[in-house]
Amino acid sequence: MAIAPHIKEIMNNKNASAIRKMFEEGNILKQKYGEENVFDFSIGNPDLDPPSQVIKTIKDIAEEEIKGCHGYMPNAGYIQTRQAIANKISLEQGISLDGNSIIMSVGAAAALNCVFKAILSPEDEIIVPAPFFAEYTHYTRNHGGVLFPVSTNKDFSLNIKNIENALSLKTAAVLINSPNNPTGKIYTEQEIKELIQVLENHGKKTGRKPYLICDEPYRDIVYENKTVSSIFPFYSESIIVSSFAKNLSLPGERLGYIAVNPQCKDHEELVAACIFTTRILGFVNAPAFFQRVIAKSWNSSVDFSSYEKRRNLLMKVLDEVGIDYAHPEGAFYLFCRVPPKKSVLEAQDTGWIGDDNEFCSHLKEYKILCAPGTGFGCSGWFRMSYCTSETTIQNCQKAFEEAIKIWQS
Repeated sequence: MAIAPHIKEIMNNKNASAIRKMFEEGNILKQKYGEENVFDFSIGNPDLDPPSQVIKTIKDIAEEEIKGCHGYMPNAGYIQTRQAIANKISLEQGISLDGNSIIMSVGAAAALNCVFKAILSPEDEIIVPAPFFAEYTHYTRNHGGVLFPVSTNKDFSLNIKNIENALSLKTAAVLINSPNNPTGKIYTEQEIKELIQVLENHGKKTGRKPYLICDEPYRDIVYENKTVSSIFPFYSESIIVSSFAKNLSLPGERLGYIAVNPQCKDHEELVAACIFTTRILGFVNAPAFFQRVIAKSWNSSVDFSSYEKRRNLLMKVLDEVGIDYAHPEGAFYLFCRVPPKKSVLEAQDTGWIGDDNEFCSHLKEYKILCAPGTGFGCSGWFRMSYCTSETTIQNCQKAFEEAIKIWQS
C-alpha cells in the first residue's frame, strides 16, 4: 500500500522539512568532524538551562505520592493549571481571565492544530504575514484549510494594506507571530490596532469577523526594552497560543496552551470546540506531570541576556563578513540576505534575489548550517539561530569569509 499522495509530495519537497533536515545533517557532520569544527545555526533549540525554580518544582512533584496522579483528567487540563495560565495571561493582556478561557495543549504546535481544527471549514483561509514559521502551512492543510501568505514591509513590519486586500469571505483568521520566527520582528501596538480596525471593518462588511490568532512562544525573549503588544483589550475575537518551550527552555516537555478572549462572542462554544478537538486529534490532554510543574513555576525568573550577547556577537561577525540582516528585536534568530554574486555586484542589479537553497548548500561545504528562507515563505534570505555556543559564533567567521569569497568569485 502506498502512502497518501499529498504526504509523499510534502515529504519530498526540499523546502518542507529543510530545518529538520539541516539539523539532522548537522549531527552527522559533528560526529564526523567534531562538534567544534561544525557551525550549526540551523534549529531554534533553546540552550539555556530551565530556571532553578522549575528544577526544584520538578523534584518536589516527583516525590509527591498522590493517588491517581498519572490517570486521565479533563481534556482541557487540570483546573489549577488552567487557572495559573489564566493568571499569566491576565497580567500580559491587562484584562481578567479565569481558567474557563484556557485549554492546556501538547505544546504550541498542538494548540494551533486544535484551534485550526475547531475553526476551519474546507478551503477556508488563514492569512499570515511572510516570512512565517514553516510548519504553519502543514498545520493549516491538516484541517482542510489554505495558508494565504501576504508580504510585509521592507523592515518586516506588518503591511496592513496587503492584509486588507487578502481578506475575503473565506478568511477564517489572521495569524501573527510576535516576536517573529524567523525575523525577530515585534509588531507594535499601532500596527496591531491598525490591523484590528481592518478586521473590524471586514466583519461589518461581510458578516464574517475573522479571528486574530497570536502565536507567542517568544513573548518573553525581547531586547532593548521592547515589549509585545496586548491583543485582548482591543479585539474580542482573539486567541493566544503559546508554550513554555522557549521562555523556560522546556521544548521537549511539550506543554502549551490556548487562551480564548473572554469577550469573544462565541467564547463558550469556541472553548468547547478546542477541548473537543484536543480529544479527537488524539492528544487527549497535555502531559500531566508538567501541568503540575507549570502550575507552580510558570512565573519563574529567567535571564535572557545570554541570547542578547550572542545576538550581538553574531551580528558583529556578519557585519565583518558583509552579510546583511534584519535587526532582531526578540526571539533568537537572525534573518539574513543571501549575498550577491560577483556578476550581480558588477551589474549593480538592486532587484536581484539570491537562491537561498543554493547558498545554504554552499555554506554546508564549509560546515556552516543555516535554514533557507524559502521554507519561511521568503526567498533570497536565510535564517540563523544563535542558540549555540559563543565559541561557535566566534569561530565561524573564518569559514564564512572563505565561503563568501568563493561564492562571489
